[in-house]
Amino acid sequence: MEHMKILFLDSNHSLLHETLTKAGHDCDLNYEWTKEEIENNIHVYDGIIIRSKLKITKELIDKAVNLKFIARSGAGMENIDVAYAESKGIKCLCAPEGNRDAVAEHAIAMLLSLFNNLNRADKEVREGKWIREKNRGVELMGKTVGIIGYGNMGSAFAERLKGFGVNILVYDKYKKNFGNDFIKEVSLENIFLEADVLSLHTPLTDETKHFINDDFINRFSKNIYIINTARGKCLCTADLVKNMQSGKVLGACLDVLEYEAVSFENLDASNLPKAFQYIIKSDKVILSPHIAGWTYESYEKIARVLAEKILSIK
Repeated sequence: MEHMKILFLDSNHSLLHETLTKAGHDCDLNYEWTKEEIENNIHVYDGIIIRSKLKITKELIDKAVNLKFIARSGAGMENIDVAYAESKGIKCLCAPEGNRDAVAEHAIAMLLSLFNNLNRADKEVREGKWIREKNRGVELMGKTVGIIGYGNMGSAFAERLKGFGVNILVYDKYKKNFGNDFIKEVSLENIFLEADVLSLHTPLTDETKHFINDDFINRFSKNIYIINTARGKCLCTADLVKNMQSGKVLGACLDVLEYEAVSFENLDASNLPKAFQYIIKSDKVILSPHIAGWTYESYEKIARVLAEKILSIK
């Protein structure tokens, strides 16, 4: 690729801009630019690198007359108008290969913590309480885990699960013939019929917003556990709570919440609904602040993957 002028609008591992600079490209690190400053200057850049705090809209793309690529440091692309960008010949890049292992391990950690009451038991022991029977655990071995979405995240999660002696069922609307010796490719109906645990690994699109809702949950034959490390708005929290109260949902692991701000790093705690108040008081829910893919290793791996993809642009 010929010499490019690249705008970084969010912080990344230094490996990314160092690799691009070494390859002969100019990298401007302008993390604090206002929306107006971005709009006034974006026309001089060949590429922009973002994380999640900025939306790349049709209007902004129209101002970026020299843009060859938009790179998202992470997995999701919902803050980019990808279809419009690609219609303008702009390549849209992301790096799910960089944080898929982190997400998979985090999902396993949350599930095991939930099954073994570790958060509650840890708190009680620290308070001098030695309560064994109430904290009796549930074994993962022998359970059926349903995975929806078999991209980078879903496949990495399945890989981690295979040593636990579980039955792994996977549904992906857009992929076929991916079954192997440790997972079974199935229809959504099979997951409804057999799953004890549901793990969601889909992007956020118009199709997947509130994908997990009251009707969806009640199509399961068994009472279930739900893991969401995908996007918060893929799950309707009010419907989750309703089904936790009825006993249909036995517990949940939520790394993401539908109340997150666009940047994922902010939550408006002053105006959160009753469903959230229920969740934060429930010891049947394991919560984390959208950090499943956020490890020391993934931070560097994402940078390496993005650098490789940018440098391979023709």
